[in-house]
Amino acid sequence: MHKQTALRFSLTTLLAFSLYLSFVPGARADDWPQWQGPDRNAVSRETGLLKVWPKEGPPLAWKADGIGKGMGGIAISKGRIYTTGDDDDFTAWLYALNESDGKPAWKAKIGRGGNPGNMMKPFGPRSTATIDGDQLYILSQQGDLVCFTTDGKEVWRLNYVKDFGGIMPVWGFAESPLIDGDKIICTPGAQDATLMAIDKLSRKPIWKCPVPEGPTGDRGFLGSSGAAYASVIAIDFEGERQYVQLTATTLVGISASDGKLRWRYDRASTTHRINCSTPIYHDGMVFAASAYDGGGGLVKLSKESSGGIKAEEVWFTKKMQNHHGGVILLDGCLYGANGGNGGGDLICLDFKTGSVLWDGRSLPGRPTPKGSLTLADGRLYYRTEKGAVLLIEPSPKEYLERGRFEQPERTRDPAWPHPVIANGKLYLRDQDLLFCYDVKAR
Repeated sequence: MHKQTALRFSLTTLLAFSLYLSFVPGARADDWPQWQGPDRNAVSRETGLLKVWPKEGPPLAWKADGIGKGMGGIAISKGRIYTTGDDDDFTAWLYALNESDGKPAWKAKIGRGGNPGNMMKPFGPRSTATIDGDQLYILSQQGDLVCFTTDGKEVWRLNYVKDFGGIMPVWGFAESPLIDGDKIICTPGAQDATLMAIDKLSRKPIWKCPVPEGPTGDRGFLGSSGAAYASVIAIDFEGERQYVQLTATTLVGISASDGKLRWRYDRASTTHRINCSTPIYHDGMVFAASAYDGGGGLVKLSKESSGGIKAEEVWFTKKMQNHHGGVILLDGCLYGANGGNGGGDLICLDFKTGSVLWDGRSLPGRPTPKGSLTLADGRLYYRTEKGAVLLIEPSPKEYLERGRFEQPERTRDPAWPHPVIANGKLYLRDQDLLFCYDVKAR
């Protein structure tokens, strides 16, 4: 082939491929289309972000209000932002905003809202929308699982309790649905379906998996649901697809093909049935953690001669009692907040051994109180429960702060929604308010 012809062909092919990617569902690499981002691990693929913040913090791009009461997460896809909240009539809504300026695009009714709970009783859905092509899936605190198109038209709806015999956890249903191929993986907490798979088009059950209870204390006021408040991840181990979930009483691995329980690890679960953090998977090992009387445990998976899978504890520590803010693995270091209702601090552990590399509790002034984490472009974005937002350079040797600011107009509610990074912007949700900050390097 002539060189010029070959060059034209290559450029044409590249252009066509680029155009193809721009229309493929989820093709925008810097979107945040579900709970904890594109890979469900709280790690953004984005680059070119600020490495150090100005003294006053990154500039505010815009602020939006009118998204209702709640702590629901933020999902971003194809120029739209999706979140949830309750109105004053205790109705739960899904809100779509323009990514460019935060102005409302549409809203759609999810169902009955309210504030289930014990002592602390927050309003609003706890879930984050999962976007899959031109459809999205959202779960309310009352167990309404609803499929909408991305322009707000309802496609179908189910209810965990009415349709599957689900048992609502004390603080309401909180997981964010996992879409894996044609399946929705969810946790109704029913006696015969702790977890289950649903066909995302027909909404018919594919399989159900009952999980026997792990150790629990005598705490009837904390309910009897098999579901807690964590979300499922998908892993591939030794050629087998599995779904990993931290239920109300144990950590489990479920066969993706038939819903059979493949392994379990009880020690990662608190006996209070309040497990909130999403597990992580790396190199044949799974880590999960809980607060209260729990802790963090790493298990190594191995295939047995019988075909079963063994989950063997590598280490367990009370130094990672992660309440809800999540953990992030980077370069052999495990970062997360250690502490429950009594507060806590950011800590860094050696992933292989569980040993403490540094602990925010021992730093002067304790600058890293309990919060939630996201990683983007080599920096940890850490949002404390009281509202301060920190930019941290990851290091196994020491705490390296590269910026901080106080979120304005703080409500009295804990700042529990996790920080989100998408397309050069940092998003912070505080009840009815959504703040968008520009963190792109110029």
